[in-house]
Amino acid sequence: MENLAKQVRILKIYAIVLTLVVLALIVYMPNFNNGHYKEITAERINIIEKTGKLRMVISNKEMQHPGRMDNKDLPTRDRPAGMIFFNDEGDEDGGLVYDGNKNVASMTYSFDQYKNDQIMQLQYEQDKDGNKIVRSYGLNMWDRNDEFTLSKRLAYFDSLKNLKDTNAFNDGIKKLKAAGFTHQRLFVGKNTNGEVGLFLNDANGKPRLNIYINKQNQPVIETLDEKGRVIGVK
Repeated sequence: MENLAKQVRILKIYAIVLTLVVLALIVYMPNFNNGHYKEITAERINIIEKTGKLRMVISNKEMQHPGRMDNKDLPTRDRPAGMIFFNDEGDEDGGLVYDGNKNVASMTYSFDQYKNDQIMQLQYEQDKDGNKIVRSYGLNMWDRNDEFTLSKRLAYFDSLKNLKDTNAFNDGIKKLKAAGFTHQRLFVGKNTNGEVGLFLNDANGKPRLNIYINKQNQPVIETLDEKGRVIGVK
C-alpha cells in the first residue's frame, strides 16, 4: 500500500509538472512565432501563404527548388543558390540565382511569362576561354509563343527522351528551335565581343539594328537585312 501511495504521489507530481509545461508552451508559442531574430541560419526557407501555398523559396544550391507548373513540381535539376518566386496559382514566375568561382560565374534575375519561361532577364556571365576571361552582362528580352507553354515544352522533351534514340532526340530539338516558339528581341549591355550598346532583333529573332561602342572606342550603328547581313554602317 505504501508503494502504491508513493506511486500515486509521483503520478500527481508528474501530471502537475506536465500541465505547467503545456501551459507555458501555450503562452510562449505565440511570442515565439511572432518573435524578432537578429540572425537565422538555414539551408532553405519556404515562404508560404496561410493556405500553405508556396510563394518563395530561399535556398542553397543542394536544396534549391526545381520549379513548379500546373500544380506539379518540375523534374529534379541542378540549380544555383538564390530565390525562386511563385505566383498566386503556385507556378514559378521568376527568381534571383547566382553561382560561380574565379573562372566561371553568373548571376541572373529573371521574370517569367505566365505559364512559360523567362521573357526578361538581368544577367551577368563569366567564362574562361583558354587563359582569357570572357564576360557579358546586361538586359535580355524574349518573345515566347503563348500556346506553346512550359508544360507542353516539357512534355515534348519527355517524349523525345522516351524514344531512347540520341539522333531522334537531337532532330527533335532542331525541329523545336526551327519552329520559332522563342525569339530574343533585345540585349542592352556588354556582349562577349567587348561591344557595349543596344542590339535589336526582329520578330523572327534576326539581328536588325545594333548601336554600340566597339573595342576601339568607336561608335557604330549597324542596320541588317532579314537574313542578318549588315547592309549599312555609320
